Amino acid sequence: MSRVLVIGCGGVANVAIRKCCMLPEVFSELCIASRTKSKCDALAAELKDKTTTKITTVQVNADSVEELCALIKAYQPDLVMNIALPYQDLTVMDACLACGVNYMDTANYEPEDTDDPAWRKVYDKRCKEQGFSAYFDYSWQWAYRERFEKAGLTALLGCGFDPGVSQAYCAYAKKHEFDEIDTIDILDCNGGDHGYPFATNFNPEVNLREVSAPGSYWENGHWVEIPAMSIKREYNFDQVGQKDMYLLHHEEIESLAQNIPEVKRIRFFMTFGQSYLTHMRCLENVGMLSTTPINFEGHEIVPIKFLKALLPDPASLGPRTHGKTNIGCIFTGKKDGKQKTYYIYNVCDHEKCYQEVASQAVSYTTGVPAMCGALMMLTGKWTTPGVHTVEEFDPDPFLAALDKYGLPKSESYDPVLVP
Repeated sequence: MSRVLVIGCGGVANVAIRKCCMLPEVFSELCIASRTKSKCDALAAELKDKTTTKITTVQVNADSVEELCALIKAYQPDLVMNIALPYQDLTVMDACLACGVNYMDTANYEPEDTDDPAWRKVYDKRCKEQGFSAYFDYSWQWAYRERFEKAGLTALLGCGFDPGVSQAYCAYAKKHEFDEIDTIDILDCNGGDHGYPFATNFNPEVNLREVSAPGSYWENGHWVEIPAMSIKREYNFDQVGQKDMYLLHHEEIESLAQNIPEVKRIRFFMTFGQSYLTHMRCLENVGMLSTTPINFEGHEIVPIKFLKALLPDPASLGPRTHGKTNIGCIFTGKKDGKQKTYYIYNVCDHEKCYQEVASQAVSYTTGVPAMCGALMMLTGKWTTPGVHTVEEFDPDPFLAALDKYGLPKSESYDPVLVP
């Protein structure tokens, strides 16, 4: 029996909330909080007769620590699930610390305003010292470690699929399959088709920033940065087929490099179709991916926010999307003194996801791990005080929960390796 506050009511939160309501014996009460209360009310009304979980709704500005604290003090949750925007991670963490409640999210912090001078100063220093220039990194949230430890609170970072399940796969491989891991390749394939000329499968601001940034990977103890989309590979994905994939910077590389220090190389690849890349490059070339405000007919607008308003809402893609996703990790290393390869992955069907929770698979593969991570925290399996990423905890109960609640793992002991 627990009381959980969910911040956010977008596509991923929609999945996580629906899955929580399927376990009322653990998630006995939920409060859904968003800037747009009408979204929360509509979801609560839909779920009212489908669950015994008690659902309440409230309006909150997650950019305001004061508002968040007032809500947390009034509701008294056992856990805050932050499934809003990554821009709001720090304010929600501040509120959780102030109110003495455990915290989790699905993506690490990045700033909304990348021109902010104070943030830019820290960012420029990090780029120089660390060697990668993506706007998102764990340093801002890792800075909370000591405060969460002293408060006896747990903060779980990035408990979606990638990051999240991808790190649990690494912890599982380390625990069960290898004595020493040499290389990790994380492969994210979306073989779905929504029928639009151009759309993003999750928040356009976050997605387009991530994809248009320089790529980077970890090799021999340091970062190697490359121009965006400059390393391309092809891979034949189980149940999806042959796809083009491109090397991107991704946050779990940063934590895995720290927590599995013997790894010589970690890379992250994501599939993209040519149409998507052509649209994205055109939009970038004309300035539509910029986060710098401009004046248009007497109004200040941020180009990428305006673009977001024009693009299809990712939450609306569910009934249109067909096909499957395939996300997993390929490892090389040693076991009992012998070389070994291993591939652990999940295949998820867009149409089946929509039938179950009215969502496409990209939101499903993030929302289900969020629920399972909350389940680990609420049942006492993942409770170490401090700020932690998924691979720091025992992967076994988490992967067992994923198997049970919609994202079963598949394994191969003779995978094709990525050159």
